[in-house]
Amino acid sequence: MHQFLSETGGLISPVSISSMLSLAQADAEQSVSGWVTGLFAVLLVAMIASLALEEKLHAKKSIIVGTFAGICLILATILKLLHFGMVELPDHHLISLPVYIPSIDWGVITIILGASLFVEVTSRSGVFTWMAISLTRRSGGDPWRLLVFYGLLTVLFSAVLNNVTAMIIIGSLTTVSLKKLHRTELMLGFLITEGLLTNIGGLLTLISSVPNIIVGKTAGISFASFFFMAFPYVIVATAVTLFMARWKFGISRLKTEQEKEEAQRMVDSFEPNESISSPRFFWFSVVSLVLFIGGLAGQSALPWGLDKLEMGFVALFFAGVVLLAYRSEVDKFYSAMDWDLLAFFASLFVVINVMEHAQVLALIGKGIAGLLALPDPADSVILLSSSAAASSVTDNIPLAAMLAQILDSMGTQPDSPYWWCVIFGANLGGNITPIGSASTVVAMTIIHRQKLPLTFGGFVKQAVPFAIVQIVLATVYVLMAT
Repeated sequence: MHQFLSETGGLISPVSISSMLSLAQADAEQSVSGWVTGLFAVLLVAMIASLALEEKLHAKKSIIVGTFAGICLILATILKLLHFGMVELPDHHLISLPVYIPSIDWGVITIILGASLFVEVTSRSGVFTWMAISLTRRSGGDPWRLLVFYGLLTVLFSAVLNNVTAMIIIGSLTTVSLKKLHRTELMLGFLITEGLLTNIGGLLTLISSVPNIIVGKTAGISFASFFFMAFPYVIVATAVTLFMARWKFGISRLKTEQEKEEAQRMVDSFEPNESISSPRFFWFSVVSLVLFIGGLAGQSALPWGLDKLEMGFVALFFAGVVLLAYRSEVDKFYSAMDWDLLAFFASLFVVINVMEHAQVLALIGKGIAGLLALPDPADSVILLSSSAAASSVTDNIPLAAMLAQILDSMGTQPDSPYWWCVIFGANLGGNITPIGSASTVVAMTIIHRQKLPLTFGGFVKQAVPFAIVQIVLATVYVLMAT
């Protein structure tokens, strides 16, 4: 089975975008009985409900999704929905793989593995503590100013790198800063806000997220046109999200002069170099971090065909480089990895792949397409909100590909608001649930690692007000700007 991309900004698949769209169309034309599609739709709903009840089920999310992945594979095999046999690689070579292996987006798995290992090792040098303390000192110990600094950094990193790496790095810095300030009660609000901002940052450029690439290519939107259209919304949505977080999570400014003086005395006592045990390894880590960020940001422009190795290889390569500094004790870094997160993603990709074969995604796409018969502006409003709702519970990549094909087949003009409804909906839908985007899953993982109480339902309760405001703003903006 062909491999769709996941929701990490700028990540390029071994399969070209044009091939992806034609494959999505081929799957849409596959004949599947209605009761089969209904059965798998029920399984998808059951999986989401089980994740919402994760705490009550006393089961890790990887076990829950892995169980549903097994059930889906068994049923799909019995019902002859899967294509067994040789798998064709991009270079047209054929290899034999288990049917569930190509369904996993290994680009996402490798970038999470590589970025997590890289951050884990370089943190030993003190570089992240140094960065966190430096930002904390610049904030004067004011929690609101610190949230603004980290919020803007999150959007920037999400736009030029990818959502997952941005969340891993910013999450690490946030935990250090708030612990140093003895304000760990604000950590939950900070991490949720940063997770939500990654999906806003993913809207900034044509290559910031894969739905942007798919829809932009199909619609014929240029890089410059995309940026100038998205930039005003990203600025407004970022500001609104930060102010909402300030109100919702009680992240207020220091009010009295006494509070400001005490906070300033505290941050003045922070020594950025206190965690640097080896200046040599510190500067090695700084150089590695700069090259790591530069490698991810400029991966598509690497010479000698190295761009074909993708971001996952870049992340793994730099993880291997910094691991050489601790080559005799790598076991401690491997044991610190969140293998549950990787297993969760692998299983989720398998489930979504089966849902694609069972025409669940096609059903969602056709249902949304049917809404376009409504008069203006109701059609645009419903298309954007429906795209967001659908992408909150399933991978937004095949969904975006399906909707792009539908709009293209309808002869939709490049200046139509429909294209932007799909772009905004596919990206912002990731803020509705903790499985709506890879970055919100990572945010939840960091939250649990810090022993902060937040369930699936708890995340939805906290995030939905933000998502609603962001989606309403996007709808108004699209209607006014197109």
